[in-house]
Order: sequence, then structure tokens, then C-alpha cells
Amino acid sequence: MNSQSTASLGSAATAPDRHSLCVARTTVREKIWIDLDNSPHVPFFKPIAAELERRGYSVVFTARDCFQVRELADLMKLNYRCIGHHYGKHMVAKVAGIVVRALQLLPHVLRQRPHLAVSHGSRSMFALASILRIPTITIVDYEHTRWMWFLGKAWAMLPDVIPETALKLRKDRILRYPGIKEDVYAPFFRPNPAIKRILGITDQELVVTLRPPATEAHYHNPESEVLFDAVVEVISQTPNIKVVLVPRTAKQEAELRKRWPGLFDSGQVIVPKQAVDGLDLIWSSDVVISGGGTMNREAAALGIPVYSIFRGKIGAVDEYLAKSGRLVLLQSAEEVRAKLKLVHRDVGIRNPGEKRTTLDAIVDHIAVIAESRGQRSSVLCCEGLAQRKSDALR
Repeated sequence: MNSQSTASLGSAATAPDRHSLCVARTTVREKIWIDLDNSPHVPFFKPIAAELERRGYSVVFTARDCFQVRELADLMKLNYRCIGHHYGKHMVAKVAGIVVRALQLLPHVLRQRPHLAVSHGSRSMFALASILRIPTITIVDYEHTRWMWFLGKAWAMLPDVIPETALKLRKDRILRYPGIKEDVYAPFFRPNPAIKRILGITDQELVVTLRPPATEAHYHNPESEVLFDAVVEVISQTPNIKVVLVPRTAKQEAELRKRWPGLFDSGQVIVPKQAVDGLDLIWSSDVVISGGGTMNREAAALGIPVYSIFRGKIGAVDEYLAKSGRLVLLQSAEEVRAKLKLVHRDVGIRNPGEKRTTLDAIVDHIAVIAESRGQRSSVLCCEGLAQRKSDALR
């Protein structure tokens, strides 16, 4: 505290009372820390952060340098601190990576002193926030993630379609939101008409966006690679087709180039030279095929024909989309050959309207917890300042 503040507390005439201190404290909104741990988190948290800031909260971003997180954050002009990277697919390396990155995050988090930590499954954030006793919200849309049991007293936020029984958590720590997480940002999407020109694709070509399986993820099932091979086989026999391959890592891209050099050399398969907006890429496609969850659900949210070659445990969200006819689950190479339809789609005119239901529900949950944290901090702050005022007047 500076000398001027100390002097004001020393004078009964000028010292603020307890009520004015509390009012002053509560006018300052809480600081919320968001960690971007994987590429889908960038478009997801951008509108959430914008809405939180519109409501008066302060938002700080950290990002992990892997899976094009940094490139997408730059593309979307987010102000973030890049800390840590991916440490490999083996369990020992993953656990060590969580610890190492938590330690790397520590100095920055101590400087920022956030009141609430929010992520979509960042283990490093959760570990560090737990140690520092920072309240944590972990957003979940895949109930088979192994580490969810570890959440304990933290809050878990999940879509309504996932049953409460799917997670062994206290019911009073489960927050719900309507729709799917892609409904946070897909309704606000406006297509970039130049995307095909940027990628070197003509209107006459049949465009397929292809996302390989997450071979380094703990949930990876080798059956997904069998399905991926079957998809590539069908693609290689399809004329006038352009495949936009979205590899997860540079290593995966190199392996695929080595495996199918002819498809790359002929230009039938291309890899974007720089990060592109995933929704723009999906919207420019006739068909989307992915071994992961987010791109499939983004396509479903936009109404694009989409096929899943994911062969891990199917989550409630994907089951919901499949039952509603918005997603086709491929479960064998035979089904790939029988069900995969590579045809041009009718683009039509997109004017979905900005449906904010999912976004508002998520932000409302964050705000309620942030405010409850702030109220506790305000009481402690007011009590502390009042005690110092009393001491100064003695």
C-alpha cells in the first residue's frame, strides 16, 4: 500500500467505511484463465472469451504449442502466452509432460493470479490449479476420457445428451448446457468465398476434407487406421476429386506422404500450407471424413455430409448425431466401401441466424462460479481492510 493510502486509513474523517470498500471491490470483475490445450479449443473459446469480456471479466489465455494450436490462435488474433508442447503418445511421456508443463505454467499463473481456471480437458491446467487452489471448470464432451474421475471437487460442464451416470462425479459439481460444443461458434460462421482459390481448388472438383485418426491419443484404436486405409483406397479410385488432408502433426504428414506418394505427387491430395479456419474448410467441402470428434461435429453443426472413422468408445454426443441422421458411423472396411458416398452437394445459401443458446448457457455457468468466488474474495478483502482501518485508528 502506498503512503497516500496509508494516510487515508489513518484519518477517521477520510477513511472509507466497510460498505464503500465492498462496493468498490465488487465493481472489479474476476480474472478468468483459459488454457488452449488442443486445436479445437481455439474456435470454441474465442466467442466465450469475447462474451466474458463483454460482461466485464478479464480473460487471460495460455496455449500449448501442438496440433496447430498456436497457428490457429494467431489466425484468430487471440492474445495468448504459448507455454509447453506435446510430449509423446506413451503414457509415461504423457504423465511427465503434464507435470513439466504445469511447472512451466507456474510462473505465468502466479503473475496473473486468476480467480477461475477454465479449459476443455487441459490436464496441466487442472493439476496446477488444484495445487494453487484455483477453482476449476473442466468442460467435457466425451465421457470416456480416462482422467475424469480425478476431477474431485472441481466443476465438470457437459452437454445435456451425456447422462449424469456416465461420469462418476458429485451431482452438485456437474453443470449442463444444451446442444453440442460446436453450437457455441458454428451459428456465427460466415463463409469465406476465397477459400477454394486459396487452396487451389476449382468449382468442378469434388472436395473431400480428410482428417486422419489421432494415433498419439490415449483413446486411439488401431481399427481406425484400417478404416482410414479403406477410405484412401476409395478416394484413389474416384475421378476428379481433390482431397484436403488435415494431418495432426508434421510427423503424421510425413508418414502419409511416404505411404501414398502418388496421391500427393499428382495433386489429388493436398495439405494446406498454413493454418486455415476449420469451418471455412468444412463449408467448402462436399464430404468430410474424420478419425476424430470435433471436425465431425463441426460438419454436423453446419449440415455437411460427414463420416466418422473413429473406432474408440463412441460417446453420447456422436450417438446422438448418428441417430438424428447428421453423422454416419463407419465401423469396418466393408462399410466404408458400401456407405461412403463421394458426390457433390448442393451448397445453397447459409443464413442460420446467431443462435446463442449454447454460448449463453456456458458463459452463464462460468459467470456464476466466478461471481461466487468473487463474493468470497470481496468479503475477505473487506474484512481485511476493515481490520487494517481499525488498527490504524488505534
